[in-house]
Amino acid sequence: MMRFHKLIRYFTKNILIVLALVLIWRGIWYTLDLLDLVLLGENHIISSLGGIIVGLMILYLPDKDLKEIEKL
Repeated sequence: MMRFHKLIRYFTKNILIVLALVLIWRGIWYTLDLLDLVLLGENHIISSLGGIIVGLMILYLPDKDLKEIEKL
């Protein structure tokens, strides 16, 4: 019976972590959509190219390589 409670606690904890990460991602997504609307007037080409450039910089700067992309 004690194992069952530990198992339930384990899954509950992990599901809450996943839920928290999804909610954070959702908030970031909506914030970026708002910035796109306010700053760029919904110019999706500039927004998407800027996002690609910033994303590549974030991946490149710590290690000075793009090995993370090879995993895709």
